[in-house]
Amino acid sequence: MRSRGPKALGVAAGLVFLLFPFLWMTVASFTPERQLLGAEFFRPRGFVLEHYRALFAERGFGRAIRNSLIVAGTTTLFCVVLGSLCAYALARFRFRGRSLVLGFVLAATMFPQISIVSPLYLLLRALGLVDTYPGLVLPYLTFAMPLTVWLLVGFFRELPPELEEAALVDGAGRLRALAEVVFPISLPAVAATSILTFLYCWNEFLFALSFTLGPERQTVPVAVALFRGQYRVPWGQILAASVVTTLPVVALVLAFQRRIVRGLVSGALKG
Repeated sequence: MRSRGPKALGVAAGLVFLLFPFLWMTVASFTPERQLLGAEFFRPRGFVLEHYRALFAERGFGRAIRNSLIVAGTTTLFCVVLGSLCAYALARFRFRGRSLVLGFVLAATMFPQISIVSPLYLLLRALGLVDTYPGLVLPYLTFAMPLTVWLLVGFFRELPPELEEAALVDGAGRLRALAEVVFPISLPAVAATSILTFLYCWNEFLFALSFTLGPERQTVPVAVALFRGQYRVPWGQILAASVVTTLPVVALVLAFQRRIVRGLVSGALKG
């Protein structure tokens, strides 16, 4: 019987490597500012809540969280509703150019965002949408929609077509078969795709920085990046903000890790 010692040691080392930055960030967010950058950090003399208090009382960080929830949530809703229909059509119907459309969707997920910032800004300014929620949701759709479609195409291809064919034989139309047969079975896949899309939008930085003009519409990544002053970097508040914004993401990933991995693998193999 082979020894499990080296394997367990490797797993433990991997866990320490992955968790140490988050643990360090959490401990540092409760450490007084004067101890953060000195040798006293390794000999903490007590934990404080001043960084978290300043975060919400002075920085108005709750507004950034609200903006991120609205933008990421709205984008995810549009992507799931429209992307499900598009992915179903690509997975089930045979038509000329289908492979080309799938290739375009895959290419769009890899397109560098920086290359479309300028034309998007000119378009949004012409429409009067700069520094508005629609002015963030619409650009977010350019990278979130292809991701959603690509993942859901893989899921829908895994479903046996006999289920829909049985519903069609029983007299149901295509839309009814889709609503009453396909979507209920696909709910776990749709939920996993929704989580991935939401996390993708939640962490987006470039568009949120380029298409907002002030704190009224800035999202969490932009708000944290702009904490830095001209002469001082409030590391304690930055670390506290990182903890506040990371905890929901970590909780979602841990709760749905199997479905997320399945979604990524399915989309990759079936494309």
